[in-house]
Amino acid sequence: MKITVTGFENGSPIPGKFTCDGEDLSPEIRWEEVPRDAKTIALIMYDPDAPLRTFNHWLFYNIPVELRSLPPGIQDYLEIPGKGTSGTNDFGSTGYKGPCPPAGKPHRYFFELLALNTDEKIKAGLNRSAFDEAIDGSINEKASHMGNYRRKS
Repeated sequence: MKITVTGFENGSPIPGKFTCDGEDLSPEIRWEEVPRDAKTIALIMYDPDAPLRTFNHWLFYNIPVELRSLPPGIQDYLEIPGKGTSGTNDFGSTGYKGPCPPAGKPHRYFFELLALNTDEKIKAGLNRSAFDEAIDGSINEKASHMGNYRRKS
């Protein structure tokens, strides 16, 4: 399975428009080579370099397996018909919240795509811990795309 985040190459800086210093828009996400036995797709965006713990910026799941992309600009919606369901990020809201690290060194941001072998609908609004529990044993394959972002002040 392969994932592409439109707007920046894997391992490169994330443009400001996708961050709290810009428009805070979610980028377009594309994927291919989904395993044949996958039943649904999930997407997680997280910062493993946050000061206290891994910080989750976006949980989006119940994505129909037929889809091969998410449009840019998915914000604070619990359910998007035909697209998927939002979980609760570590900001305490649903939807995408872009990179917003403390000033200083760059942080890495992983967009991780999960092919799940269950088609059981996962409840909207779950936090990362509850989401991980809901998909326990259901991950078929993973793919990730990483970008980095550094705030100057």
